[in-house]
Amino acid sequence: MAFRKKAGLLMSYKPDILVIPECEHPDKLLFDKDIPSPKNILWFGENRSKGLGVFSYNDFTIKTLPCHTDNYKLIVPIAVKSPGLNFTLIAVWANNPNDPDGPYVTQVWKAIHHYKTLLSKRKIILAGDFNSNTIWDKPRREWNHSTVVEVLQKKGIESVYHRHFNQIQGKEKHPTLFMYRHFDKPYHLDYCFASKQLLEKLKSVIIGDFDFWKPYSDHVPIITTFS
Repeated sequence: MAFRKKAGLLMSYKPDILVIPECEHPDKLLFDKDIPSPKNILWFGENRSKGLGVFSYNDFTIKTLPCHTDNYKLIVPIAVKSPGLNFTLIAVWANNPNDPDGPYVTQVWKAIHHYKTLLSKRKIILAGDFNSNTIWDKPRREWNHSTVVEVLQKKGIESVYHRHFNQIQGKEKHPTLFMYRHFDKPYHLDYCFASKQLLEKLKSVIIGDFDFWKPYSDHVPIITTFS
């Protein structure tokens, strides 16, 4: 929340694309004059203080794809374009308390089936707060974190973090959420998945440091760089 107060922290990484869950409405985004303004802003949600924001910088442009449905308002397919690279981004904030089937990973499960044709794209990234982890899989439930990972793997789409650090789902050594900002309540809930063609160009994955980010959020960022 209050992204306008934190945007400067991310500018040192010179981002091309930012996916910001729990992001305030663009009308509130009055950046300090020394902070670069985004080239494009997309925002989705009903609460003007907590929606899903996607920002582009440099020579990148972003546009919501027409196939986006209100059934999954906060899981959004986006066309990303630049002079040297075009790809499809599915920005994720898995959070729909109105769905009786489940508010979190169920949303991702439903969305990847609704957007299954997009998953066949040669260049696709899914990124954001999935609010899920294999440790919370429920037996005999079709929609859980492990089955989401399995569906994506069958399409050649993998988590950049798990690939880069050779980690196993559910046994991550680097948390992305510290509940109530407590170091002893760590979870890995945020992900960036990428298709094979982009994974081959993966240069680095950085998980933000708890001590640095604690004053600003209970989450830390995942910073992914492709060549």
